[in-house]
Amino acid sequence: MFRRRNAHQLDNDDSQQDNKVRELKSAIGPLSGHSLVFCSDASLRRFLDARNWDVEKAKKMIQETLKWRSTYKPQEIRWNQVAHEGETGKASRASFHDRQGRVVLIMRPAMQNSTSQEGNIRHLVYLLENAIINLPKGQKQMSWLIDFTGWSMAVNPPMKTTREIIHILQNYYPERLGIAFLYNPPRLFQAVYRAAKYFLDPRTAEKVKFVYPKDKASDELMTTHFDVENLPKEFGGEATLEYDHEDFSRQMYEDDLKTAKYWGLEGKHYPKTNGFSPSDVVPEPAIEIASAAS
Repeated sequence: MFRRRNAHQLDNDDSQQDNKVRELKSAIGPLSGHSLVFCSDASLRRFLDARNWDVEKAKKMIQETLKWRSTYKPQEIRWNQVAHEGETGKASRASFHDRQGRVVLIMRPAMQNSTSQEGNIRHLVYLLENAIINLPKGQKQMSWLIDFTGWSMAVNPPMKTTREIIHILQNYYPERLGIAFLYNPPRLFQAVYRAAKYFLDPRTAEKVKFVYPKDKASDELMTTHFDVENLPKEFGGEATLEYDHEDFSRQMYEDDLKTAKYWGLEGKHYPKTNGFSPSDVVPEPAIEIASAAS
C-alpha cells in the first residue's frame, strides 16, 4: 500500500505504476550480475515510491545504491565478520514477527560493546540484509524495537555514526523500515533525537514512535502491532527476551547459506570462528527464499 500521492495519483493506478517501472528499467539500461538480481521490479517500485514516482530521481537513487553496493558489498558480509559486535545482544533479529508478518529487529543501545564506527555500521548492515532475506513472500518492510533501558550518553554512538546509519538506511534501503518503536527513552535521549531528526526524511520520521511503560496510549499502540504473547516483557509484553550468542550465531550461519545461495556466492570460503564455522551447520532442505530485492 502506497501512502504518498502525486498529481497523477499513481498509488491507486497499477497500470501507471507498471509503466513507471518499465520507464525506470529502460532509463537504467542493461544490468548484469548482482545489479541485475538487485533491480527486480519490486525493488524498482520501492525506489520509485521513495522518490514519489519521479523516474529521474529514482534512477539517480538506484545508481548511487548500486555504486555503494559494488564497493561496500553488503551481500558478502558474513556473521563471522561481525559476530564480535553482537556478543552482548545489542542488536539481533527476533524469533517472532509483528502482526503484519514483518521481520523484527531488536536493539538495546545500553548493550553497546564497541566504539568502532565501521564495526557498528557493518553489523547493522549485516542485520538489515539478513532481515531482508528472511522477509515473508510479498512483504518488503521490517519493524524495529529499540529498548532504552539503561541507556546513557556514555554508550551513545557519535553523531557522525548516527548520521551515516541514517544515510545508509534512507538512501540505500528505501521503504524497508515499516515502523520503529523507541521504548522508554529517557528525557536526555529526546535531545539526541531532535538533533538526529534533522537528518531524517519526513516519511522516515513519521515511522518513529516513542512509547512508554504504564502508558495506555503506548500499550494500545504496541498491542496493535504485536501479539503480547510474543512481545518481550521489556516492551510491555509477556515473553522473555534472552539473547544466547551461540544459538544466534548458529542461526546466522544457516542464514548465511541462504544469502550465499540467493546471490550466487556458494563457493566463497568463510574461516572458522566462535568455535564453529558455517560448515558445521547442516544446510536446510531446499526452500523458497524470499526475494532479497522485493
